[in-house]
This record gives sequence, C-alpha cells and structure tokens, in this order.
Amino acid sequence: MSDYKTMTTAEIREHYLRFFEAKGCKLYPSSSLIPDDPSLLLANAGMNQFKEYYQGTKTMREIGATSCQKCLRTNDIDNIGDARHLSFFEMLGNFSFGGYSKADAIAWAYEFITSPEHLGLPKDRLYMTVFEDDDEAIELWHEQGVAYDHISRLGEEDNFWAAGPTGPCGPCSEIYFDQGPEFEGEKPGDDGDRYLEFWNLVFTQYDRQEDGSMPDLPHRNIDTGMGLERIAAIMQHEGSNYEGDVLRSLIHVGEKLAGVTYHSSEAVDKSLRILADHARAVSFMIGDGILPSNEGRGYVLRRLLRRAVYHGRLMGIKDAFLNTYFHEVQALLGDVYTALIDNQALIEGIIAAEEERFSATLDAGEKSLTAELASLAEGAVLPGKVAFKLHDTYGFPIDLTREIAENAGHSVDMDTFDKEMAAQRNRARAGAHRDAWGQANNVWVALSDEHKATRFEGYTSDVVENAKVVALVIDGQIVESAPVDSQVEVVLDATPFYAEMGGQVGDTGIIAGPALSIEVCDTKSRGDGLIAHVGIVREGTVGVGATVTATIDHNRRELIRRNHTATHLLDAALKLVLGEHVSQAGSLVTPDRLRFDFTHFEALTADEIARIEGLINAEIFAAEPMVTNVMSLDEAKASGAVALFGEKYGDTVRVVSTGASEKPFSRELCGGTHARNTADLGFFKIVSEGSVGSNARRIEAVTSAGALEYVDEHLLELAELASELKCRPLELRSRIAQLQQELRDTKKRVSELMSGAASDVVSDALKHAVDAGGYSCALVKLDGVSAKELRGVWDGIRDGAHGKPIACVLASVTPEGQVGLLAAGTDAAVAAGFAAGDIVRVLAQKLGGRGGGRPNMAQAGGKDVAGIDDALAAARQMIGA
Repeated sequence: MSDYKTMTTAEIREHYLRFFEAKGCKLYPSSSLIPDDPSLLLANAGMNQFKEYYQGTKTMREIGATSCQKCLRTNDIDNIGDARHLSFFEMLGNFSFGGYSKADAIAWAYEFITSPEHLGLPKDRLYMTVFEDDDEAIELWHEQGVAYDHISRLGEEDNFWAAGPTGPCGPCSEIYFDQGPEFEGEKPGDDGDRYLEFWNLVFTQYDRQEDGSMPDLPHRNIDTGMGLERIAAIMQHEGSNYEGDVLRSLIHVGEKLAGVTYHSSEAVDKSLRILADHARAVSFMIGDGILPSNEGRGYVLRRLLRRAVYHGRLMGIKDAFLNTYFHEVQALLGDVYTALIDNQALIEGIIAAEEERFSATLDAGEKSLTAELASLAEGAVLPGKVAFKLHDTYGFPIDLTREIAENAGHSVDMDTFDKEMAAQRNRARAGAHRDAWGQANNVWVALSDEHKATRFEGYTSDVVENAKVVALVIDGQIVESAPVDSQVEVVLDATPFYAEMGGQVGDTGIIAGPALSIEVCDTKSRGDGLIAHVGIVREGTVGVGATVTATIDHNRRELIRRNHTATHLLDAALKLVLGEHVSQAGSLVTPDRLRFDFTHFEALTADEIARIEGLINAEIFAAEPMVTNVMSLDEAKASGAVALFGEKYGDTVRVVSTGASEKPFSRELCGGTHARNTADLGFFKIVSEGSVGSNARRIEAVTSAGALEYVDEHLLELAELASELKCRPLELRSRIAQLQQELRDTKKRVSELMSGAASDVVSDALKHAVDAGGYSCALVKLDGVSAKELRGVWDGIRDGAHGKPIACVLASVTPEGQVGLLAAGTDAAVAAGFAAGDIVRVLAQKLGGRGGGRPNMAQAGGKDVAGIDDALAAARQMIGA
C-alpha cells in the first residue's frame, strides 16, 4: 500500500519546523537534555522548555512556538528492543499559550499531514480519536473533511492529559495512520499495530481543583507532540520505529560489527535494536554535558552504555565498538545537533573509558558468577541475593546472569532479586524530589515580567551613580521598603556588581544614598536578567524608587578578575598538553584561588603538571592584553572560540581572547570579568590535582596575591624545618636522607640488642628466670621495644634455653608510649601448665587494654604504663613462682 510519497527523517524535520514558522510560531532550538527545570532529571518532552509559559508566569510575545526537541525517557527501558520503544527520540511540537486556538491547531495539523507540499498522507488512512466529551474537537475535525466514522471517542485514560491530581489539564486528540490489514488491530486505540498513533494534540484548558472541579485556565494552551522516528517510519513505508532511515543505519553498524543479519532471529533483532537506540542516546547525553556517575542522570547514562556493551557481547563483539556507533550517529545527525561535532573528542574519550571499565567489570562478574554456580548442587536455584549482589557490586546485568545460569542448568530466584531491586529503588526515591507541575510561586519570575533586565556596567566601571532601586525582596516576598538591620535583596536598574555565574563568585561592596547604607555580601542572578544585591541595611531605610550609588569592593574584584582569566589559560593549556577531549566540567573563581574541573581519564603526571604551568606562565610573562569582542554566536564559533560545555548562549555573545592575533593562546565565550593583561596575574601555580569522578579531574591553583601568599607560606615552612634540622633549606633533601639512614641503623642496632641468644637483654632474662615447676619463666620489663620486636626477644630467650622448657612474660613501654605485652612458651612449658592466652587476658585488663591468643603465644596492648610492675607481679603469681 505505497499510495503516498517517501520522505527522509531530515526532510520531515525541516518541513515541519518551516511549516509552523510560516504560521507565525517562533522557532526554538532544542533545549539540552539537561533541563532548566530542577524537578526533572532529563528533558523528556517538547513542552519542558516552555513550562513557565504554560503556568502563566511568563508571557510569549509570538502566537506560539515550534521545536524539534531531543528527549530521553528510561521508564520503559525493559521494553526497548521491541518495534516501538526508544530511550532517545526527537519530538516535533507546536505550542500555544493563549495565542492561536484549538481550531487553528486542528486545521494546521490536518493541513500538514495531508498537503502534498508536506507529508501528503492519504486522507482515507487517517483516523482521529478525541476525548469522550469533546464534541468541539469532533466538529473541528469534521470541518476539515474528516468523516465521522474516522473519528472515535476514548476515555480519560487515553485522551485526557493532566499535570497531576490538581493543576492544568485538558482533552487530547490523537492522529492515527492505518498501516494496512497485514498488521494486527481492529480500531484506533487498541493494542494492535494496524492503527499507529503518531501525533497527539493536547488542549490544556482547565485548572483542576482539589474538590475535583475544573474551572477554565486564564488562557487556553496548545501542546502537541509528534515522534519523529514514528512519522519517519510511516513516511518510509515501514511498520516500526527501527525501520526508519536513522535507526536502520545504526542497526546496519551492528550487523557489520557482529557479523549477523537483522531479522535473522528474535534475540539478534532485540540486541541490534538496543544497540542502535542506546548508542544514539549515549552520544547525545555526553554531547550535552552528562558524564557517567552512580547517581542521577549520570547513572542513567552509565546504565544505557553498559546495557549496550552487554548486548554487544551477547552478539559476540569482544573488542571496543561503541565509538563506531558514535561516528555513525555523528554522520547522521551532527549537522542538526552540532554538539556531536563540537564535543567529538570528549564523547570518544568517555565512551572508550567507560567501555573498557565495564568490559573488565563484566569479566570479573562472570568469574564470580561462575564460582557461585560451581558451588550449587545440580539443578539448584541461584539465590536472588547473589544475583542482586552481582548487579549491585559489578553492574552485572540480570539478563546475563540468567542466561549464564540457564546454560549451566540453574534458574535464578527472581522473586528475591525483584524484592532487592524494589528496596533499592525505594531508597533512591526517598533521596529524590520530583514535582514536575507544582504551582508556580516564584517572585523572581513575576519581577522579571514587570521589570527590564538590570543593566550591567561592571565591565568598565566599579561605581554606578544615580542608580534606581526598582525592587526589594525579603524572605521571598516583594516589599516596598527595608528597615535598618534587615536582610534584603535589592534590584537596581543599573549596577557594577557582577552576579555569581559561570563559576565566578558574586561581587561585594556598598550601596549608599542619603542617610542610607547597605552592605552587599553577595550578588545573585535572578529571573530573566535581574541582578539581586544580597545585603544588610546598615543605616537608614531603603525604599523602592530610591536613588543610590553602587560601589563594588575594587581590590576583591581585581583578584577575581585575575583568577577568572587564569581558568581560561588553564583550559587552553590542558587541551594542548592532554588533548582536545578536555572540557570544562565546572569551576569556582574566588579572590584567593581558582578551582577547575575537567574531563580526563587518569591522574596527571608531574611532567604534565609542569608543562601546563610552563605554558600558562609563558603566556603571563608575554604580557598579552585581554581582548573582548561582542559578536553573533555563529561568528564566535567560526572564530574558534571555545564554548563552555553544556552552557546555553544567546544570539549575541562576548568573546574573550588573549591578544588580538587570529590564533590566540585562549579564546572563549564568556560573560565574566577578566584581567586587562595576562601580566596582571603575576604567576600561576597549581596547588593540587585529584579525581572528582571516574572521568573527571580537579585542579586548584593560585595567581597574583594568592600565589605570593602560597610561596611565602611554603618558604617559611621550609626555613623553619631547615632550622630544626640544623641545615640550609636547599640541604633539606640530603639532611632528611641522612637522618633516615641513621634511624635505620639505630633500629637495626636496637633489634640486635633486644633479640638473639647472645644479647644482653636475653642473657639477663635467662639469668633471672624463675622456676615455675616443670619449666622456667622469664618475667621482663623493657623500654622502647615495639610490640612487633617483642617476638624477636622471645626468639632469643627460646634459643638461649638450648631446648630446656622455657616461657616468658614480656612487657614493654613502646616508642609510642603504649604498653606492649607478650607471653610465650615452648611446647614443653605449655605441657607443664603454662597458658599464654590466659595470662595475657588477665594482664591486659590490668593495663587498660585487651588481647589474647593461643596457649603457646599471646599478645596484647594497653595504655597504663604505670601498671607494668603490678602486671608482671600478677603474672608471677599466676604461674605459681
């Protein structure tokens, strides 16, 4: 039934966006998979970036919006691999927030899917479902020419959308395509595949209350979503998401790697689909700034990546292979989603490191599982706790556990495994908060709708006079005035204060006016461009409309400028020394130091650190001016400017470069404040380097005043150490080596004195040994002998007795100022009644410690040095001497 044209995924995407743009909708680029909404783990719908418009807390000037949104959902991860379910997908959408109407949405949808200029789908194969009470939608579809027998009513479960028990809600209308009688299914909305739903129009028009009533919203919203993969399969005359051109190309990668053929078996098909889906998801997640971890979205990434590796192994792929998939994803989609190209080195590096790590994990898990199975009786069930431990400790997939167990003739106790998994999920939920549609009560969103963005003048000035107080906020409430001693957030129309952003801490300083003074302790970015001066009213009362002078702490700002510039130089140096996979993963810029997190897979060597410092200091000593240019985002990227990983930028950006050459040492997109010249930094010194995750490192460093303070502290420490060791600072290494050798020699001499049959201590102990009836016992108090060295003394006493029955009770004040206690006897002494363990237990209690052992040897420690004499007397009494 190929009675309509064929279109590629790229053609459908382009046609859709241009169609709605021509209708007056503003075209929005896809937002990152990392949503701005803190209640969401990952972007999972086209409407995510428009949430505030839905809630009415922001107003869109255009009649609506359109986008093709990257989405990721893993709630159906166990179903991925069938014909429909995906983790990553592209969602085409058009939206209205009181702009165009329900009638417009239905008319435009029908025009797009039936017009020969666009999809051109045959009208007789299109079916619509509406909410059972939505007579309006039925008539609107019929007005477009849809026959009544192609429109059916479905209940609330299928055709009514709600944000939650309360809040925005409304009826839906879904569009179905009849794939033909060769597919199972009798009507739209059933479980068969004949009638395939591909577009959902949601008419959010009610505000459900706790009592169940549903008054109208202040304005009606339109939210539509059409899965690009699903409509691509339809337009390419295929019956499955995985048969569309993009996913089919990725499936072909798996066929070549594994030497298998798609549609050769159900198991092979499932693994090929999972690999295609997960590899695409992993590529996009890393490209958007998500790094593997054991929690949150990083855990989702790690789980998808590991599941892909596992299915590759199931098909017999032994070597690393996921980057082959990434390169295909990049070739297919990199022109639309440029992060796949911009972050190529990083994506390749993360994939390679995680794949290598998990392959080793799989080997270890398989070895552990094999050992567990070997311990089971024939046909016995593998305990669920063992299967869960393999999953939890090794990340070993339960599917693989079951397959290996079944091949060995064993089943797995899945009931217990499922209970353990459920308990783990409950623990995870307890630590997370997800509230996607809580009623908005954000004072800063309201203020941003009312006021223009604060004009920032801090790039060129430390002082702004005649600034106006436009808003005051205390404890989250808008107020008209703030009295003395109150903690307040002050919004001005213009300010020199830089708000905390991009790792750079906010400025501090003073806001002053007639009989008015506010100490600004911090500066925050609030709402859409509003800058809040967080401070305490020290004098007078501040009111909205007041005219003030805003002055930053100049010296503090200067130190921050220098450290911020140092992060740019450090980023450039890291890329030169370690490779282009390095990308900033976080930073902190304060007056006294800088912290820089970056993607890398192993600890830096001393040589690498020295080379990084050398490159940066060479740039500092070159005294390059810091040059700032304002340009379009496209111009900035064309100039080679580095964009902050995962950051969102406007159409116009600031580009900060070291010097004015075409290829400067560093060129980055940045809205922060910077040194005027690299020479202002004085010099740069790395003070620490360490891990902050399996694929990320952290460097802490200092410049200018902070670097001088660091050097002064270390020089003073070296001078004091040299003085104590009676040498010059440059002689410390040789002096320490000399002292270490002297210590080794001294220990050796002490050991020789304290042990051996000929030592003075041993001779004296044997000479004064007491008769215990059947054996002799040496009761000896020592000083400066460690607990470990007491065994050597016993060896000397035993050897010096020349085979006669001998025992000892030794007590020493150790070099640490504690008590070391040892009792030991030859077999003949034990046979005669000596019991080392009993003696030590009693004596240890007297000495404030505990210990024990066998009859022939026991040791203990204690704290009461003064009690040694009494303890030895008690030992003498216990052996009856």
